[in-house]
Amino acid sequence: MGQYYIIDFDSTFTQVEALDELARISLKDHPGREEVYQQIEHLTNLAMEGKLSFADSLEGRIKLLKANRNHLDLLVKHLRKKVSPSFSRNNKFFKNHQDEVLIVSGGFKEFITPVVSEYHIKKENIYANDFEFDAEGNIVGYDRKNPLSQEGGKVKLLKELNLPGDIFGIGDGYSDFQLKESGLIKTFFAFTENIERKSVVEKADHVTPSLDEFLYINRLPRAISYPKNRIKCLVVGNVEEEALSQMRKEGYNIRHQEEILDEYLQQAGVLFCDENHQPTPEQLQNAGRLKVIGCFGKINNRKVLDAACENGIIIFDDPKHNPRSADFIPKRVIAFMNEGKTHISCNFPDLQPPRINNAHRLIHIHKNIPGILAKINEVFARHNINIVGEFLVTNPQIGYVITDVDAGYDEQVLSELKSIEHTIKFRLLY
Repeated sequence: MGQYYIIDFDSTFTQVEALDELARISLKDHPGREEVYQQIEHLTNLAMEGKLSFADSLEGRIKLLKANRNHLDLLVKHLRKKVSPSFSRNNKFFKNHQDEVLIVSGGFKEFITPVVSEYHIKKENIYANDFEFDAEGNIVGYDRKNPLSQEGGKVKLLKELNLPGDIFGIGDGYSDFQLKESGLIKTFFAFTENIERKSVVEKADHVTPSLDEFLYINRLPRAISYPKNRIKCLVVGNVEEEALSQMRKEGYNIRHQEEILDEYLQQAGVLFCDENHQPTPEQLQNAGRLKVIGCFGKINNRKVLDAACENGIIIFDDPKHNPRSADFIPKRVIAFMNEGKTHISCNFPDLQPPRINNAHRLIHIHKNIPGILAKINEVFARHNINIVGEFLVTNPQIGYVITDVDAGYDEQVLSELKSIEHTIKFRLLY
């Protein structure tokens, strides 16, 4: 008895609905293309929301496509660039669970197989529809005997497969929820990274804004240690939408407030503020979750810089009021959160470590006292963990260490690293 992961393709594995995208390719030169696009998208949404049978929606969309094999080749190239970011960065999960991951979709193998095969998905684990072509290679229909072309097709298929174990379903549409409704799967996760359908979210066991969240909940290996959607980004003052857009793309939970209050700051992992709205040194003393501040202007209080440093909080500011601060400050914040890079910080020592593939990265911030690095390495040695890269920089207040290791670790290792005397903050990146 194992665990199986049933994953949808359109708007889940990829950011888009493939048939909608195929229409934009095949009807590019059609004089009435915009009207046809709208008709196809409307049929897609009706089926995904459970307002139209999947069979009727599919029939209607295929008739409108006017596509051929050449169009499919272009579609595959396009879809490879549209894989959902959280799926792209968690390629290792698919590699480690090749036998348990199944792609089950009302889409078509002709474009699904070449996309998901690059993520170690076995061809025998890809269940989708099949196009029918005429002698010239035009799409003229589809195999209506395939259960996935019919209403309730995913339910019919899973009954046939009769998988022996717990089954988890991940998808964005009504046909995915039907698996839960039928009692065939243990848990249904409504996937909202690309689109959030209210009728589906309301019925889900869990809402997962990314694959990271799904893997985190189920304690499965993942590319990042902690899902971004669980990290609150507090925004106070005049912060341009361009900066917030970058954070939203990363998946952060954006929260706007008119002023910096203790109750909000204590919940935040990231703070964006302007020159007129800055935290006090006392507030930083109690902001235990806060990791980074992006100030769109100059930090005008030396005590704020010192308090942030003493509490392991990095600050990126803009003393020259650069017109491109809406771009470079979020990029610096993201680089720190994702890689541990501290370049152009106004209170941390400068470090730009290269990313080492197939390694786990850990960050240790401590008071600048001799001997801490030796104690960190003693922990790894005691647990027979090999260090493949290590970087240490200091300033008068703190030592900042990034360690890349090539083996897994258990909670005991993390606990020992956190408990080293003079530790200020410890963080597991990936």
